[in-house]
Amino acid sequence: MTIQRRRFLQAAGVGAILGLSGCTGDTGAPQAGGSQDSSNNKETSGSTQELTLATTTSTYDTGLLDALNPEFESMFNATVKTIPQGTGAAIETARNGDADVILVHARGAEDEFMEEGYGVNRRDVMFNDFVIVGPAGDPAGIQGMSSAADAFATIAESQSTFVSRGDDSGTNKKELLIWEAAGVEPSGQWYQEIGKGMGDTLVQADQSGAYTLADRGTYLATQSNIDLEILVQGPLKGGPTILKNPYGVIAVNPAVYPDVNYSLAMAYIGFLTGPQGQTIIDEYTANGSQLFFPNALSESPNFGQYVSEGYSENESNSNAIADAQFEQWVADRVPEDF
Repeated sequence: MTIQRRRFLQAAGVGAILGLSGCTGDTGAPQAGGSQDSSNNKETSGSTQELTLATTTSTYDTGLLDALNPEFESMFNATVKTIPQGTGAAIETARNGDADVILVHARGAEDEFMEEGYGVNRRDVMFNDFVIVGPAGDPAGIQGMSSAADAFATIAESQSTFVSRGDDSGTNKKELLIWEAAGVEPSGQWYQEIGKGMGDTLVQADQSGAYTLADRGTYLATQSNIDLEILVQGPLKGGPTILKNPYGVIAVNPAVYPDVNYSLAMAYIGFLTGPQGQTIIDEYTANGSQLFFPNALSESPNFGQYVSEGYSENESNSNAIADAQFEQWVADRVPEDF
């Protein structure tokens, strides 16, 4: 399925999906080993459970969910209803009780979601990184810069066109952090906020000869359809750690919304973070490149994944620990020839 068709299906189907309740009311234990319901219609199979997943557009646009969800559905005789949104919207959907589980990539927003009591049992799932992309001509002259903040400041100073998702997604949240680090409040005709997903943002940046911030996975998945180039690398290829992009999965708290399908949400978390799901993530490629790197399985405990990153009395120390953890993941899991 091409990225273009994904966007069409997303536009056509998300409204209908949002009209459905994400709460099935089924709190019985999911049964592994059931046969897959090829119709994906809960109404036609009383034994088929339904799980509503609210997730970032990058897991959808890259096709990763097409590799993961059918395997889970087959194992648990379940139907996964996917709502692909920006991370902020996905979290809000869950905060309203309209999802059973979220798969997102904005740790600060994830922590807030848990601190407010809406989410429980967060787990690390996978990671990649963000990259700054732009036209080959590079009118702002940022190619090869080692600082994302300096690159953004240079783009602003030259008033080169920058396309922002502007949708409160994980990518948009990261972009705003970089502008803050650069000491810039972006505004003016050169700064275009479009309120769309990553795939659409890349296409518009390509058509406008503009710069944008992209997660590496979606960029690689769409690379054959656009002429944008990576001009500032993320930490997977030696770039600044500020461009790290870890993903987490969180169940919606059944104490807040008793009707969520909590047992099936926990089964999904177990699937994503267990050997089968982690292997699927590790082996998933597009255009010959690995898009995500699994990081759920480890012999060494990582208690930071379960609690807010600000749990430390020293916030800066907590952030430094998170950066060091990410750098260790890159060293351990990303091949040298990536």
